[in-house]
Amino acid sequence: MSDAIKHECGIALVRLLKPLEFYKEKYGTAFYGINKMYLLMEKQHNRGQDGAGFASIKFDVKPGTRYMSRIRSNDQQPIQNIFDRINKRLNTLLEENADKKNDVDWQLNNMPYIGNIYLGHVRYGTFGGNSIESVHPFLRQNNWQHKNLIVAGNFNMTNSQELLEELIELGQHPKENTDTVTIMEKIGHFLDDEVLDLYYRFKKEGINKREASPLIAKHLNIARILKRASRNWDGGYAMAGLLGHGDGFVFRDPSGIRPAFYYKNDEVVVVASERPVIQTVFNAKLEEVKELERAHALIIKKDGTTSVEQIKEQKPNNACSFERIYFSRGSDADIYKERKNLGKLIFPKVLDCINHDIKNTVFSYIPNTAETSFIGLADTAKEYLNKHKLETILKGNKNISAKDLSILLSERPRIEKIAVKDAKLRTFITDDTSRDDLVAHVYDVTYGVVKPDDNLVIIDDSVVRGTTLKKSIIKILDRLNPKKIVVVSSAPQIRYPDCYGIDMANLEDFIAFKATLALLKDHNKYHIVDEVYQKCKDNIDNPEPENFVKEIYAPFTADEISDKIAEMLKSEKIKAEVRIIFQTIENLHKAIPDHPGDWYFTGNYPTKGGMRVVNKAFMNFYEGKKERAY
Repeated sequence: MSDAIKHECGIALVRLLKPLEFYKEKYGTAFYGINKMYLLMEKQHNRGQDGAGFASIKFDVKPGTRYMSRIRSNDQQPIQNIFDRINKRLNTLLEENADKKNDVDWQLNNMPYIGNIYLGHVRYGTFGGNSIESVHPFLRQNNWQHKNLIVAGNFNMTNSQELLEELIELGQHPKENTDTVTIMEKIGHFLDDEVLDLYYRFKKEGINKREASPLIAKHLNIARILKRASRNWDGGYAMAGLLGHGDGFVFRDPSGIRPAFYYKNDEVVVVASERPVIQTVFNAKLEEVKELERAHALIIKKDGTTSVEQIKEQKPNNACSFERIYFSRGSDADIYKERKNLGKLIFPKVLDCINHDIKNTVFSYIPNTAETSFIGLADTAKEYLNKHKLETILKGNKNISAKDLSILLSERPRIEKIAVKDAKLRTFITDDTSRDDLVAHVYDVTYGVVKPDDNLVIIDDSVVRGTTLKKSIIKILDRLNPKKIVVVSSAPQIRYPDCYGIDMANLEDFIAFKATLALLKDHNKYHIVDEVYQKCKDNIDNPEPENFVKEIYAPFTADEISDKIAEMLKSEKIKAEVRIIFQTIENLHKAIPDHPGDWYFTGNYPTKGGMRVVNKAFMNFYEGKKERAY
C-alpha cells in the first residue's frame, strides 16, 4: 500500500503443557517458551510497530514468590527492545548464580519471565495514543491469585462510552477511558463475582480459605465470565487473557472480523493472529493449525484441559477482507492464492484501458506487498498472449516466415521492476514545501526500460488517500516519459471508515470520498451533502441505525468516481495521461470467498455500532471536527 496506514494488532499465546524440565531435557533450555514467544511476535511485527508487550505466569510457586511478569516497550523497535531487556536480565542472573545454570526449579522460582503460560502483543496505536501506558498487555492486580487478570487483544469497540457507563453503574471508577481498560475491567468485574460465588459455596461446605484456593481455580467457569462480560460488546475483536492462577483464553467476535488461529500438540497450545506464523515457528502442517470459530473462545484451564466453547450467538461471517488483501503475511497458503486471484481478475479492465496493446506496455508494482497480486496480473497477461499466439498459428497462415514465427513465439509481457522505495530517506522536515519535495524522492525509478510511446501499468494493493501517488509516485513515473500511466488497485475503492481495528477513521482522508464530493459539485448535487448530514443528525440515537453516507456515492458509478480520482491525482506538470482502475466488489468476493467483510468498500457494516460510527464520522466531517467517531 503506497499510502501507509496503521492497522491491526497481533496476539501470541503459548501454554506449555509439560513441566519445564521436559523442555530443558528435550530442547536444551528452560527458556523454550520465551524463545518461541520471541519468534511468534517477531514474525507478526507487520501487525504492530508502535509498541509490544510480553507477560508470563508461573504455576505452583511458593507464596511470596513473584509469579507474574510483564514487560512493555514503545521503543522504535519494541519487540527487539523487549527481548533484549529480558535476555540481559536472565543472563545477569545466570552469571551471578552460575551453579544454578541447570537447576530448572531454581530458575522457575527466582528468575522473571520464565513461566508456564505466556502472552504477547504487537501494537499499532488506533486509540489512546502511543504512550507506554497504552501498550498491551494490560494488568489488573489483586492479592487473590484468581482475580489477577492480564489482557491483550486485536480489537476496537464501537461503543466504548456505553461500556464505560455500564462500569460506572456497577460502582467502578475506571482509571482510563480506553476500550482496552473498559474491556479488562468488565471481564474483571465478573471474574471477581465468579471467584466470590465459589468461595462462599466452598465456605458453606466447611472448606477453609487456603483449601478453597485450588478448588476455585479448578471450578472457575471462564465461559460464563466471558458471556456475562461481553453481553453488550459491539466491535471486532480477538481477545486474549491470562488469570493469575494459570487459566488462559482467547475469544473471537461473533462476526469473525478479527482473526485468530490455534495449534495444539502434547507439548504446547499456541494462538496467533496469523496461521503461517504458527506453522513456521512450530513446524506445524497446514491442516494442524485451526481457525478459532467466530463467537467462540479457546479456553485453557490450569490443568492443561483445552476446549473451544461458544460464548455468543454467531452472526453471519464478516471476516475482514482487508486482512487478506494487505495486512496478513502473504506466506499463508490461502492468502497467496487470493492475492494472485485479485491480480488475475482485474486484468480484463487493464486490457481495456491499454486498448489491448500489450506489446507497448510495461507492467510493474508498488510497493512490495503488491507483488503477489502483480504475479496474478502478469500470469494472466502471459495467458492472454499465449492464446493470441495459438489463434494466430491456428488461422493456418502457411506463408508465415520462420523469422515472423520466431518473433510471434517470443512475445512476452514486459515485466520490469520500476519503482523501488529508498528506505534510507526520511521526510523529517515539517514545512509543506520542503516535505513535499522530499516525499517526491522517496522512490527511485529504473530508467531505460520505458519507451516514450509505452503504457506503464503499476499495480498497488489498495489506494486509500492517494497522497503518496500524487506527491511522489506519479511524478517519478512521469519522468520515464510514458504516454499513459495506469494505476491499478487490487482492492475496490475505500469509501467508509473502519471501526473494528484498522486506522481508517476519517472520511475526508479517503480519495474516493473527496472525488465524490467534487463530482457532486460538478453536477450541482452538493445539496445531498446537507441532506445526508441532517439524516445522520436526526438519527444519531436511532436503535436501528442505517448508513446514510451511502447516499453520497449513489448518484455515480464506480468508474465515474475512478475517473475523477485520476483527474485529481494528475497535477499540471504531469505529461502522461493518468488512469486509475479499482477492483470490483464482485471480483473481490470471487478472489476472497471466505472473508466477505467489506464495509470499508460497501458501507455494509456487520454491527449496529458500525452504522452509528459511519454516520458520526460524516457529521464530524461536516462540522469540521478532526476526531474519531468511536
